[in-house]
Amino acid sequence: MKIITHLINGEMTAGGNRTSAVFNPSTGNTIRQVEMADTTTVQNAITAAKAALPHWRNTPPVKRVQILFRFKQLIEQHEEQIISLISEEHGKTLEDSAGELKRGIENIDFAVGAPELLKGEYSRNVGPEIDSWSDFHAVGVVAGITPFNFPAMVPLWMYPLAIACGNTFILKPSERAPSSTLFIAQLLHQAGLPDGVLNVVNGDKEAVDCLLASPDVKAISFVGSTPIAEYIYSEGTRRGKRVQALGGAKNHAVIMPDADLNNAANALMGAAYGSCGERCMAISVAVCVGDQVADALIEKLKPQINGLKIGAGTNRGLDMGPLITKAHLEKVSDYVTDGLKSGAELVVDGRNLSVTGHENGFFIGGCLFDHVTPEMRIYREEIFGPVLCVVRVPSLEDAIALINAHEYGNGTCVFTNDGEVARLFANEIEVGMVGVNVPLPVPVSYHSFGGWKRSLFGDLHAYGPDGVRFYTRRKTVTQRWIKRERHEAAQFYFPSNH
Repeated sequence: MKIITHLINGEMTAGGNRTSAVFNPSTGNTIRQVEMADTTTVQNAITAAKAALPHWRNTPPVKRVQILFRFKQLIEQHEEQIISLISEEHGKTLEDSAGELKRGIENIDFAVGAPELLKGEYSRNVGPEIDSWSDFHAVGVVAGITPFNFPAMVPLWMYPLAIACGNTFILKPSERAPSSTLFIAQLLHQAGLPDGVLNVVNGDKEAVDCLLASPDVKAISFVGSTPIAEYIYSEGTRRGKRVQALGGAKNHAVIMPDADLNNAANALMGAAYGSCGERCMAISVAVCVGDQVADALIEKLKPQINGLKIGAGTNRGLDMGPLITKAHLEKVSDYVTDGLKSGAELVVDGRNLSVTGHENGFFIGGCLFDHVTPEMRIYREEIFGPVLCVVRVPSLEDAIALINAHEYGNGTCVFTNDGEVARLFANEIEVGMVGVNVPLPVPVSYHSFGGWKRSLFGDLHAYGPDGVRFYTRRKTVTQRWIKRERHEAAQFYFPSNH
């Protein structure tokens, strides 16, 4: 069985005495083993990144992005191989994997604008014979820790922009779906990236703690669950690092009485059940304003949920594949059981699903709850599975208050044909990413991604303009040249132009 190792200083390198199984979720079989990096292995990656930094940060930005142009071409040439690896190890459908990869490529498109993004500002004669300018410097050695659910896209949120800004990078991807991440990183080296600029170490908490403890790692970007995000933010900032940690979510969709219910139902199907609900932007709560809206929406959703085409992620033409692991399947099933015990009405039960030919796969069908209330665990916590909860409220104001009271503030949306309602919702909601008749309001690459409250730890969102700010430090230079024959007296007052 193939053992996946690490990419350090441009070479595939073994390191670590422990391994972890990589499953094909559609079959339940172990298909690979991945090495878990020990402290020595991670330190080797840090050393390589530190050694590569001086030359790379002094490489002209236009030369850096020429490598990224070639990198993008190589990804597009190997698209089918990449999406097959994603689907094989994650379980998402091939079409969903292709969409993920394309959204990742869009971040390379943004990163190749580095020569423009790093220009800074210049002012002449800010004072007598004084000029001033600012420019942007690389932070140094930086690291990224990425989740299993987007093994191609989320790493591409991070390292293309980081290295375009002159940093060197250490990536710690999820050990559950490492192959596509590693393959894409190898393509970047094939595009001409110097050794040591990008290093990939597979591992778990031991690797993460080594990155947190190293004084040579100046910044860490993380995407994952809220408890880990909070830990990384706390430990990283305590050690003086710049940290950007994106955590969990509980995303609500508000359905107004004037909404087009056919379009709203169709949108919710994709937003709630796409990728088997394993998305931080998945809609897991439908907030219906009025009982009539809830009853009508449920009647439209039921036949569609029961008709979901579910099967092996490596097949085409499906709506949903399996969950990532057997343990996660059991966790999601336990949430459904808990919802029933707490008094919610299980309108559609997707448990105990068996897919012919894949009886050992980690499959669950779409689940739909009605009459869910805020004190229930299925409402409070992120399930990360294909479970949609319907909550009934009497008014838009109650819907807004409900969402604003939740500890998470990642994404939300409203379905309405009333511009006044849409504007009020967008203004009053305390959530970082908002959609109006758009169920998954994921910002494009030239904006930035991130939530509010316990969905984000740190001041800056991911990728886009905030990504440039995260991976650079501004330096402002004020300069004056005095004629040699002129002698000036000392000034003891604070200078100004007034």
